[in-house]
Amino acid sequence: MKGNVKKSIVTRVRLAFLGVCLFSAAIVWRITHIQFTEGAKWSALEQERRVIYQPVFATRGNIYSDNESIMATSLPFYRVAWDPSVVNDALFNQKVDSLAGLLAGFFGDRSKQEYFRKLKNAHDPKKGVRYIRLNSRQINYQEKKELTSWPIFREGKNRGGVIFEKIDKRFRPFGGLAQRTIGFVNEDKNGAGLEFTFNRHLAGRDGEALFERLPGGNKPIYDGTEVKPQPGYDVKTTLDINLQDMAESALYKSLVQNNAQYGTVILMEVATGHIKAVANLGRVADGVYRENYNYAIADQGRTEPGSTFKLASMMAVFEENPDLQLNDTIDTGRSGAMRIGGAVKTDSHPYGRISIQQVFEKSSNIGVALLTDRTFNKNPEKYTDHLKSYGLDKPLGFQMAGEARPYIKDPNDRSWSRTSLSTMSIGYELKLAPLQTLAFYNAVANNGVKMQPMIVSEIKQADKVIERFEPVVLNPKICSEETLQKVRTMMEGVVEHGTARGIRTSDYLIAGKTGTAWKFKNGAYTRTYSTSFCGYFPADKPKYSCIVVVDSPKNGRIYGGDVAAPVFRELADKAMARDAASERPLLARAPVRRSPVPLVKAGLQDELTMMFSQLGVRHQATAPTEDWVRTARPDSQAADVQLLPLPLRPGRVPNVEGLTLRDALFLLENRGLRVRTSGSGRVTSQSVAAGTPAKRGTTVVLQLEPIGMLPPPLAVVTTVP
Repeated sequence: MKGNVKKSIVTRVRLAFLGVCLFSAAIVWRITHIQFTEGAKWSALEQERRVIYQPVFATRGNIYSDNESIMATSLPFYRVAWDPSVVNDALFNQKVDSLAGLLAGFFGDRSKQEYFRKLKNAHDPKKGVRYIRLNSRQINYQEKKELTSWPIFREGKNRGGVIFEKIDKRFRPFGGLAQRTIGFVNEDKNGAGLEFTFNRHLAGRDGEALFERLPGGNKPIYDGTEVKPQPGYDVKTTLDINLQDMAESALYKSLVQNNAQYGTVILMEVATGHIKAVANLGRVADGVYRENYNYAIADQGRTEPGSTFKLASMMAVFEENPDLQLNDTIDTGRSGAMRIGGAVKTDSHPYGRISIQQVFEKSSNIGVALLTDRTFNKNPEKYTDHLKSYGLDKPLGFQMAGEARPYIKDPNDRSWSRTSLSTMSIGYELKLAPLQTLAFYNAVANNGVKMQPMIVSEIKQADKVIERFEPVVLNPKICSEETLQKVRTMMEGVVEHGTARGIRTSDYLIAGKTGTAWKFKNGAYTRTYSTSFCGYFPADKPKYSCIVVVDSPKNGRIYGGDVAAPVFRELADKAMARDAASERPLLARAPVRRSPVPLVKAGLQDELTMMFSQLGVRHQATAPTEDWVRTARPDSQAADVQLLPLPLRPGRVPNVEGLTLRDALFLLENRGLRVRTSGSGRVTSQSVAAGTPAKRGTTVVLQLEPIGMLPPPLAVVTTVP
């Protein structure tokens, strides 16, 4: 019995051992089969999975002002990676120590020994490293040029293994100027302003290329199959940089003085509808205002236009009563209050019997409401039909996304009541964005022709115009010639004798209308106000129309004539002075003395050469290979302008005096310096002297001078003897 048990155990052990041997043999056979028979198949599959297509992002187009100053551009930045597998051992062993020292000194995040170990480990052929990112910091173009001269890296991509991964960053040379108008696009492709509206043109078309997945990142494979990205088109706006700066400065000053909530200014060219400036400033903290919302065109809730709308009401009254004259009179009462159309209307002062001209000049609510009610109370639909014929009930079709839809109440609306006619006549129970009000006033200035406001004039690719936007007429005649003359006379009277007489000037004529509207909050009108002034200048030959809105002033001044009108006057003064200086009619007829003076004292040699060639100015480059040059004034008018090298020492603060802000920012920020500016235009002085060691993070303050104040480029400066 014991022998049988022993025999059974031995048999089982032998069978188990045989099973283990067979299983081990099967594993060995399978490994051998995969390694030698199917090896090529699996290797190809692994390689296929490691290689993927990825987008290569296109460079975004620029946004320009009307004179092609860059308002938004994309600057290239780079991350530094390395493929150690292409560097031969002899070159690596000879230069690795120098390269490690340069990397440590440049990035400053590791010691030379740490970079040496990192490079040595990556170059070990046993590890098979084919891609390693040396540092995550983004470097600029000048720094990239510096790195390409380093040991190993100077051998290029194929022998030195250096890889510069390009990243474009959006940059605005004029800082916060017109920031909300320029706008933005976020990662979800949402945004605002021109960047968002014209994203289809600006974005370009992304390319595609093969990338190999490797530890540490994806390495590009340049095998000829890549699809190159197509850069975006450029957008040329109608904005004038100098007028934009003036508008923002004047508005900011008023907001601070009046402790207001927000404000907007729009300046438009009468004949074309071209917007030359649009400023939007909202309060983000006490005394701090930024472009945080497009108040000029967007819906801000229920903020009615108030008295600026009285122009439309008076126009409708004159159209229905062509015999009504400006010197006809109307009794507004002696108490300053009167029930009209079921609602009590009040004036700031009791005026008694006054002329139609004075009704408008004094902005009499009673006078306008009486005239409107007497004309249209039997058929209020006629009144709203007039408003619709002016186009006040329809959006303007503005080129930029976000235009608010206007609201003009109709007698067929459920909310219409017996008080609506007289209330609407003075600018309540309706909604208009400031731009929509301005377009209506602009039509009055433009002899009754209503133009569509424009902010983009061209879509360009380099110097080639892809699409040009011509001025669009929305209504060839909004009213009769007789009515037009009457309302223009009334608007001039507002500034000469009425609520805006504080901005009257003897230098030129202004026509316009003040507005002060109670704000509607939580279902009721409150004692907070939205002040405005809308008009045009010079009134006898209109060139610009402008609207100013200052919301919720708090320092005692609540009327449009006291708060908004001074902003209009300041901007008008500067615009008129600039235009007068550019025309220079007296100097053109006077005996002249000529002397050639360069406009640009320094800049990129290619740009200066192109400008001189187009102007027919003789010039001579003393250093044709230099990127940056300065101009030397010739001793005589017959002599050539000399283009001399502009010294730029690595690690030193450059001399940026005379450069445009764009060029100055490029040179300074590429050296890791921070920049603050005062003014706009070209650099006249810098706070850190040229040649000083450029310590990363140091702030350099630039004093700028308006471009328009400089003499014309290397041509002729005319002076009276």
